[in-house]
Amino acid sequence: MAHSRESDARTILKSVFGYEDFRPGQWEVIAAALEGRDVFAVMPTGSGKSMCYQLPALVAGGLTLVVSPLIALMRDQVGQLTRAGVAAASLNSMNSESEAAEAWDRLNAGELRLLFVSPERLAGEGLVARLRRLGVTRLAIDEAHCVSQWGHDFRPEYRLLAKTREALGNVPVTALTATADRQTREDIAQQLFPRPPHLVIHSFDRPNLKLAFAPKDQPRRQIADFLKVHRGGSGIVYCSSRGRTERLAEGLSEQGYRALPYHAGLDQGLRNRNQDIFLQEDGVVVCATIAFGMGINKPDVRFVVHADMPGSIESYYQEIGRAGRDGLPADTLTLYGVDDMALRRRQIDEKAIDEERRRIEHRRLNAMIDLCESALCRRCALLAYFGEETPSCRESAAAFRCDLCSSEAVLADATLDARKLLSAVARSGQRFGAAHLADILTGTLSDTVKRQNHDGLKTFGVGQDKPRSAWTALTRKLFAAGALAEASAEHGGFRLTGKGEDILFGREPITVRADPHADRRRSRGGREAARADGLDEGTAALFEHLRRLRLEIAREEGVAAYIIFTDRTLIAMARERPLGLSAMRAIEGVGERKLSQYGEAFIEAIAGFPG
Repeated sequence: MAHSRESDARTILKSVFGYEDFRPGQWEVIAAALEGRDVFAVMPTGSGKSMCYQLPALVAGGLTLVVSPLIALMRDQVGQLTRAGVAAASLNSMNSESEAAEAWDRLNAGELRLLFVSPERLAGEGLVARLRRLGVTRLAIDEAHCVSQWGHDFRPEYRLLAKTREALGNVPVTALTATADRQTREDIAQQLFPRPPHLVIHSFDRPNLKLAFAPKDQPRRQIADFLKVHRGGSGIVYCSSRGRTERLAEGLSEQGYRALPYHAGLDQGLRNRNQDIFLQEDGVVVCATIAFGMGINKPDVRFVVHADMPGSIESYYQEIGRAGRDGLPADTLTLYGVDDMALRRRQIDEKAIDEERRRIEHRRLNAMIDLCESALCRRCALLAYFGEETPSCRESAAAFRCDLCSSEAVLADATLDARKLLSAVARSGQRFGAAHLADILTGTLSDTVKRQNHDGLKTFGVGQDKPRSAWTALTRKLFAAGALAEASAEHGGFRLTGKGEDILFGREPITVRADPHADRRRSRGGREAARADGLDEGTAALFEHLRRLRLEIAREEGVAAYIIFTDRTLIAMARERPLGLSAMRAIEGVGERKLSQYGEAFIEAIAGFPG
């Protein structure tokens, strides 16, 4: 029976979705779901989580109710499934009357295999009882971290899903998330399942993502340098404030990028329009706050930039996870500075939360700061946070190394310089910022130094052997290490901590990472980086030709370009150049419905392409 189920699943995987085999971790989740077991799967973005509830719905039949947190995500998935020939619909506030009526007609007729709803809609009057009468056979909960108070996207309505499950007749549940540390996983399992579920934790590693961090040094220039090698690619630049998203989008537009802002303060219509343009077209850059979140199911995002440091590793991992969902190479860059660190610490201290929660949030922030200042492999440090051990990029011969493995980052004893800087902090009254401290140490007679008579301090000029930038960088590192703290929430500046006093008075040494040289940071490769997909000139030209055809079809049908075919599928077409339906059928991502709808058009485009 089990063998028959797997055979049926593989047949549907190929005929409907166009895939020859399961991705790592998928079959374990699907098999458990087909056995009627409760399953909790933690799998990275891009590993094919949605297939883990879509395929059981088609193999076993019946109606699968899918809880999804965002309307855009639901509509996107329904669009993809419908084009693959799957009977799917959603019930949401964006439905027209005719769409809602059609969905209910198909539900009453027993035609639908997947129904997508939001947790808020399920919490409304009568819907769950009506669905129970129709006979829901399983419940799938996407973005399950929303149920946990420790998750970064907590949604109170998700807490009601255990009652929804009971009201539906205790149907089996498949819960999925890409991001959950041990504490969040335990909370999710406790909230959603009456008994321990079958737990599947797949590797958190995203080997196709290049991880890079850099201290802030003219951030707009740093972002512009990074984007130069990504022209024509889709990407997201995350910013910590609404105003910054608009200013950055305007600046990038002036440089010739198609850049759009996105934040919760924008008019709803404009926000939806900007999101739709990003989702549906190629080569768009969105400058966004974290409001641009879970609903981003676009597989061909080629880069994610953080213009400001994220507040936790969970948030960072979730946000970079929006890049490279198609498994092709994608690039990330995170900029960080002492102001980011101070702001994040202040935000936690000012929250109306209990001390235990505050302690945990500080621990999570410190882990993010450690990742920024790490001298070890970024991938190792990131995965270690989620309890996973892995060899460094260098040891594993990874094709897409992190910046530290690429640049041979080194640790250096900074105790002597740290004592000079901490002495300057103490002697100047423990209330000045990094720029003023650098002026004191380098012997710079600024107006503030003269006004405060700090040119008479013993530490004035003791650091003339180093540039100001080295001292401001060391201030950031000492703050990150907990040797300095913010002197005043209102005025900023730095004061010594107990650890800082221990270093100053010789009771404790300190080691820091030597920053890479600025010119090395700016060098991000030329043609090779721009053609990160590894395509030769002829194949790349055909790929772009097929992208243009895809966009024409998508615009005619009013859907996102990748719903027709993903970049990965178009690249396979450009490489293999199929000139008949049987050859096209062998291309990954071409199922029977899409073959009949679009196969001839793409074969014709390939046949007519010169070269």
